[in-house]
Amino acid sequence: MRTARIITPLITVLALAMFTTSAAQSIVAHKKKVKDGYNFWLYTPETTSAPKPAIIFLHGASLCGTNMNKVRKYGTIDAIEKGRMIDAYVIAPQNPGGTWNPNRIMNILEWVKQNNNVDSTRVYVLGMSLGGYGSIDLAATHPNEIAAAMAFCGGGTQTDYKGLTEVPLWIVHGTADKAVSVKCSDAVVAAMKKFKNGTDRLHYDRLKGVNHSLLARIFYMKECYEWLLGHSLNDEKRKIQPKYEISKKTLTKEVYRGLSSQKRPGLIRE
Repeated sequence: MRTARIITPLITVLALAMFTTSAAQSIVAHKKKVKDGYNFWLYTPETTSAPKPAIIFLHGASLCGTNMNKVRKYGTIDAIEKGRMIDAYVIAPQNPGGTWNPNRIMNILEWVKQNNNVDSTRVYVLGMSLGGYGSIDLAATHPNEIAAAMAFCGGGTQTDYKGLTEVPLWIVHGTADKAVSVKCSDAVVAAMKKFKNGTDRLHYDRLKGVNHSLLARIFYMKECYEWLLGHSLNDEKRKIQPKYEISKKTLTKEVYRGLSSQKRPGLIRE
């Protein structure tokens, strides 16, 4: 009887430890997991029985390649590692080069849905530069699956932007951008305006004097994710949420509040 009393609590402790590990936050690299997809990082939040939203982060051209650690250099995954709490799955694919392919991104999303408890009504995309193009293209081609999108200093490659007008969308571009001209975002907005009420779900911040790299700081702002997560495919008429202030001042002074310059240990699991 004494042995039984010792073993039973031990089994209970081990079971609790296993549950805690499975429910804990993690960032895991997935390579060659999805046919006709990309290699990608997947952040898993602290899991519960309730489905969680999913956010797709698309990087810019400087992070293209096959070294997946480059995707952690800036953006949503880096923000999480530095302490930004995001209660959603985060999918961060790596583009080996060239334009982002919306279908390959969606193949990854389907894999994540099949293997995790994702709320399909709350899937979002955001990206900058090449990733800004990818965000526009993904939202334009899959408007019934993307609940909201943000595109920074990008543009678009589509010939038809009817689908894009159906998605709550926030475009941000600086007028001093020498890497990707603000005219690229202007062209997307102009194409949306050709449709009746085409920009009813659009916020467009054309920031005077702001350059290309400064917009990467938006990924670290908690308001960025609050805005995205405030949307759902079930929203009546898919109404766009009010925007928060993005300015040269906020990007310079306020984006890193509450974050650490050091990476959080224990999140990365190879």
